[in-house]
Amino acid sequence: MRFIVYGAGAVGGVIGGRLFQAGHDVTLIARGAHRTAIHDRGLVLESPDESVTLRIPVAGHPREVGFGTGDVVLLGMKTQDTAEAVRALAASAPPDVIVTCAQNGVENERLALRSFARVYGVCVVLPAAHLRPGVVQVYSAPVGGVLDVGRYPGGTDDAAHAIAAAFRDGGFGATPRPDVMDHKYGKLLANLGNAAEVVCGPGESSRRVAALARAEGLACLHAAGIAFTEADMSVYADVLDIRPVGGRSRFGGSSVQSLQRATGSVEADYLNGEIVLLGRKHGVPTPVNELLAHMANEMARDRRPPGLVAPEEFLAAVAARS
Repeated sequence: MRFIVYGAGAVGGVIGGRLFQAGHDVTLIARGAHRTAIHDRGLVLESPDESVTLRIPVAGHPREVGFGTGDVVLLGMKTQDTAEAVRALAASAPPDVIVTCAQNGVENERLALRSFARVYGVCVVLPAAHLRPGVVQVYSAPVGGVLDVGRYPGGTDDAAHAIAAAFRDGGFGATPRPDVMDHKYGKLLANLGNAAEVVCGPGESSRRVAALARAEGLACLHAAGIAFTEADMSVYADVLDIRPVGGRSRFGGSSVQSLQRATGSVEADYLNGEIVLLGRKHGVPTPVNELLAHMANEMARDRRPPGLVAPEEFLAAVAARS
């Protein structure tokens, strides 16, 4: 079983690096300066306990990979890039290749299933970061994170068990779950705070806004009759040991990191936007998530730093639009 990590940023880079360290066959697919740095110098994987340089094979596009029997593709890009990535993958990989979606949100699996029959969801709880080309960080050790996996749209099989076993080899908690999408919907509720971090800043300043976004999300999931399993944070606290890396604590989640890297986009349309979509379909007002998605997209597009809007200012803008 070879793992082809398509999108080797924070999450994909850490998973690929840990699998490679555990002796698994891994190929990364990365873009631009990140690909060049990995090709020329190796992938630097930093954790609270060590910094290692891993000479992992890297490609710039799926057509450079040369797919074989038993390959597992792990998608790690943000959802706004998934449709294009799946099209590129479909032009290069056999239709029976296994595709796993180690991504936030609930849209990636649907996009992958349009082109591939064997699709698996991965519910990712992984405190990772990627701010410089060729370097990724994981802020928990010795267990790097939790990567539960299941077949999409439901069930488990031999492949799900084999993938979970490989994740465990790499130092992750991993359980095959037939209801993995229930867990991903539960994770979606937590990820609604990503845009709040972008708009109001990480930490205490964004928590009130994130709680309001989550309340809208709960109302929408209930109205839509969507089953979900919320993350038991006490379990993760028992498993993960989150500490600084190189004397630096992790600053914000994946969307804040997108602003720090000035990528020009965030995945708010597929996190907060998923709740807005459900609200419009089922008659549930979602003014907080709607404005969060709008502001986060605007700030990313204009390459502004995170945290420019005070919570009071944001809530006043929500009230003015209602």
